Amino acid sequence: MALSREQMAQRVAQELQDGFYVNLGIGIPTLVANYAPEGIEVMLQSENGLLGMGPFPTEAQLDPDMINAGKQTVTAATGASIFSSAESFAMIRGGHVDLTVLGAFEVDVAGNIASYMIPGKLVKGMGGAMDLVAGADNIIVLMTHASKDGESKLLPQCTLPLTGAGCIKRVVTDLAYLEIADGKFWLRERAPGVSVEEIVRLTAGELVVPDEVPEMTFELS
Repeated sequence: MALSREQMAQRVAQELQDGFYVNLGIGIPTLVANYAPEGIEVMLQSENGLLGMGPFPTEAQLDPDMINAGKQTVTAATGASIFSSAESFAMIRGGHVDLTVLGAFEVDVAGNIASYMIPGKLVKGMGGAMDLVAGADNIIVLMTHASKDGESKLLPQCTLPLTGAGCIKRVVTDLAYLEIADGKFWLRERAPGVSVEEIVRLTAGELVVPDEVPEMTFELS
């Protein structure tokens, strides 16, 4: 079976390391805040000016003034800092974020990402995504493997306007964990119960499949 949104976030949370400053983009990436591994200290950064973002609040914790970049209510962890969006983007543009997790509409074999514009749809702007992909070396794209109409989002070449060029090296989808290198997607893990054949069918860009592709190993919830 394909992973749920929560399970996708759980898989990406495995990539968090002690001491990391991590930016979570809007959409599925915000769920990663709920699954930070125990025993490590990670500071989650929201581009609207919060460093030290905690999990989503319970009803008792709810504060309508405490929101992330996607306008969702959040909590602040012990030691959190609140500052202006100008200072937040100085942190991002200065390369002080260790890991960025972003959603996307398309990713291609060259590591290009398109994440902000759908033809025919009203778009308010690209948000901070262009700054994030330019200011971080360590980026994970977290997205569904295919669009709602079943078309692959892992392409030979992006068809939508680019957010960033040649900047993506890792992708986690509801079907697989892939790396991008040498102009190809490399299949590293598959979601439990998902066949290699299904991943191949839904990957439009060139895909390298090793002889053995292990299933993801984490506690699914």
